[in-house]
Amino acid sequence: MDSSVILPVEAEGFIQSLETFPLKEVGSERWFRQHTHIEKLNMQAILNASAMHDEFVKDLLVLYGKIPILVHEMILVELEDFNPKNTFHLYMVIHHEATIINLLETIMYHKDSCEAADDSVLDLVDYCHRKLALLVGKAAPDQQEPEGKADASLTDSMKDVQVQSAAEEFEIALKAVSVLRFITDHTESVSVINRMLCTHNMPCVLVQLIGRCPWSRCKDGEVEKYVNGRWQRIPVEDHLKMTKLDGQVWISLYNLLLKEDCQRKYDFNNFNKNQLLKLRGFMTEVLIDQLPNLAELQVFLAHLTVTDPAPPKKELILEQIPEIRDHIVRQNSGKWKAIAKYQVKETFSPSESDLKLQAERLNQLYNLDVMESLLPEKPKCGSCGKEAAKRCSRCQGEWYCDRECQVKHWSKHKSACQMMVEVSEKIQKDLHVNS
Repeated sequence: MDSSVILPVEAEGFIQSLETFPLKEVGSERWFRQHTHIEKLNMQAILNASAMHDEFVKDLLVLYGKIPILVHEMILVELEDFNPKNTFHLYMVIHHEATIINLLETIMYHKDSCEAADDSVLDLVDYCHRKLALLVGKAAPDQQEPEGKADASLTDSMKDVQVQSAAEEFEIALKAVSVLRFITDHTESVSVINRMLCTHNMPCVLVQLIGRCPWSRCKDGEVEKYVNGRWQRIPVEDHLKMTKLDGQVWISLYNLLLKEDCQRKYDFNNFNKNQLLKLRGFMTEVLIDQLPNLAELQVFLAHLTVTDPAPPKKELILEQIPEIRDHIVRQNSGKWKAIAKYQVKETFSPSESDLKLQAERLNQLYNLDVMESLLPEKPKCGSCGKEAAKRCSRCQGEWYCDRECQVKHWSKHKSACQMMVEVSEKIQKDLHVNS
């Protein structure tokens, strides 16, 4: 019998109930209920995609036209600048954005999802550009792990949340790389193509990403790459092996530079041309062996070195513009601070009954035994990446193959471990107090 988080009939009910929220209601009981629904939908979508089963979550989101709502809710949380005292609720809001981009990454692989997203794809392109620009701006060839630095004036628990927020932001940005690739695969919209090529100059952004490669680093003389949500040491013989993220960037470039509709729109001026020609230094035989389609891109770049493509034709186009983010900003313009104060007071100070309900839902939603039964493969060691059989006895959230790896990894795991323990203790305490 196949494992499942939710049944198709439950998923249909969850998806039909999806709605947009005003800024002041983010963190409310109604918003929290929707968060748990989206979390379960995300788990089920990943499970079905991994097992290559009937992807009913994706099909239902397309059928009921709810993908634009996911984009709206993700951007709503991205826009807010939270400053609550309650770390438990702050972390849930931070995690909400990560959950939605994860779900979008899973479903946008399919063309019908891109089509069903309709005009919200424009906002999604803008969102991906912001996240990729963040990666380019903060990354460096010798970057350290994206843990961030906590404000010294904050409490220990708030510092932990700040560190976790930085790690989540890095993960979100990496998911945006994949979402952008799927948009370049499927879109035929002139407005979306124009947004990527002319408004944001995505090819040059992607060139910068390849040059900086934020998901790869050298630490203590060892090459490490960010794979499956953690930094892993790479054996010497695999140093040139392409990661999934490398592939996503190269495929995006291939689509944006070689598709006929894109070539007509892109301005191959001197700056853009010089940026693109930097790619030739990365296009080794080993790379092309792993992604043979890049041979066409290599030929195109060789041709570009000796020619000056004609500038794009000036055409009169009635172009669509993204509306979701602008609507949220306009809706809250002039009263942003007032709403934020109201939200901190109302949203992050729930009643005892609300807190009990939320705690019970989280207790069920993040049940470790249930989650482990859904894993497509056995857990991996948080230190060395090998198959693991032992779990951190304190937080129960990290796996190790032996005691030596656990001790070695403690300096990295400590902050996350402490926060997970605090959240767990708070849930249990609230359940006890309100029972």
